[in-house]
Amino acid sequence: MSDYRCAKCNEHLRNIAALGFQCEKCGSRIFFKERPNIKKVLKSD
Repeated sequence: MSDYRCAKCNEHLRNIAALGFQCEKCGSRIFFKERPNIKKVLKSD
């Protein structure tokens, strides 16, 4: 299960498949997937 945020009203949605790909609050069908702010460090040779 992924976390999503509505692009129009910024409402937090957990299970987008159960909602039919539509925001319950505003009816928008555009979403952003929430990604953690984790810094990745790569080692070079």
